[in-house]
Amino acid sequence: MKDTDERPPGEGAVQPPGGFGRVAEPDDAKKKKKGKRPNKDEVQKELRQLTGGQGPDKPPVDFKKLVLRGAGVVAIAWIISLFLPAQWGWWPKAVAGAVTVIAAGGAVRLRRYLDKNMKIGALLKGADSEEARKKALEQLGADFKKDDTSAALAKAQLLMQDDPRAALLTLEAIKLDKQLAPVAAQVRAMRALIHLTLGEVQEAKALTEALDLGKQQEPKTRAMFATVASEAWARTGQAKKAIDTLDLFNPEDPDLAEVKAQMWRARAFAYAANNDIKGVGRVLRKLADMNPHLLGMFIGQKKVHPLLEREAKQLVMKMGMMPRRVVRR
Repeated sequence: MKDTDERPPGEGAVQPPGGFGRVAEPDDAKKKKKGKRPNKDEVQKELRQLTGGQGPDKPPVDFKKLVLRGAGVVAIAWIISLFLPAQWGWWPKAVAGAVTVIAAGGAVRLRRYLDKNMKIGALLKGADSEEARKKALEQLGADFKKDDTSAALAKAQLLMQDDPRAALLTLEAIKLDKQLAPVAAQVRAMRALIHLTLGEVQEAKALTEALDLGKQQEPKTRAMFATVASEAWARTGQAKKAIDTLDLFNPEDPDLAEVKAQMWRARAFAYAANNDIKGVGRVLRKLADMNPHLLGMFIGQKKVHPLLEREAKQLVMKMGMMPRRVVRR
């Protein structure tokens, strides 16, 4: 395929025989180009900095606003019960009392739920090192029940940064048929993301087929679900569907900063599956601008499109991050 994309001088040049090798260079030139191939630990570190362990700074809902609305409903119920004719008997007041009890119980449960999520969010936000993640995992095990879904999701988010298989086992232990639809969808999306990271694309696709992207109201959640689903589609032969879905979201939107790296990653797979070398080049340069080590996601990994791996290798070598093979003539 002919590449007509405008590139800086030297980029995309034809390599000499021997794969990604080059003619032997003088010793001085070699010293100037010191670098190393990004290893798995480096890639995970950069991904953590860009996408992992971010807890909420405020509750997902306005508790005071919900309480005021609930109080308004209770007040209306009592006003109606007091102004109804006496022949209605005690039934109106009993109904108003029941509404009051239900509203009070709901407020207490909501307050506990929000406090729990804020506590979990604080643990995730502070888990920015291996030692901090270990302590956070210990605290999750001590402070929450084993069947607490929110704690299990947080545990998986911590584990997936160092031990994806352990994170996957944690998520698979959650019984989806007993969860609310939004929670079950979040579990499926996280499991699919881990499968994609491990190169298990068919397993990921099977999970994404159960995601209803249209029902997600929160923008970041909708973008994340669409990104995971699109990568699975792109890597299983549905490139156009993936590109059309990804085009609905802007990776540079400040509100989507936490999923920015994943969004560009999914685009890289989608363009590669569509044999769009120009698109692949643009996306790889975007990721390199964010952090060059992110290019390691496409090098030496399972089930990566040859075009994508080739372009990533060329860009990494151009940046002097990977030792180049010496070809003697």
